[in-house]
Amino acid sequence: QVQIVESGGGLVQPGGSLRLSCAASGSIFSIYAMGWYRQPPGKQRELVATIPSGGSTNYADSVKGRFTISRDNAKNTAYLQMNSLKPEDTAVYYCNAFLKRMGPYAPSDYWGQGTQVTVSS
Repeated sequence: QVQIVESGGGLVQPGGSLRLSCAASGSIFSIYAMGWYRQPPGKQRELVATIPSGGSTNYADSVKGRFTISRDNAKNTAYLQMNSLKPEDTAVYYCNAFLKRMGPYAPSDYWGQGTQVTVSS
């Protein structure tokens, strides 16, 4: 089994910062990419940022220059540093890991349960 657990969400004022963490655990053979997605109220889930195991990061235009994704491969953990937060960043943030489990399994996407980020004064 594989578990993806996010943490670090909360309420923050506009212009503030938050750091989200995402830990993958369980019978993992290799993690190929990790990413953050978000679902604003009443809208569809959208890409925020992704980071492959050995390549360049990718960001949504709406967060470029404000958010930074990073990864600790030794800990199977990804982070999302969010600065200069805006009310429109309010959403449930989900962590995604594209990985291969131990055993005869094809690589698959795994998702966390989500963490709420609310930007409001």
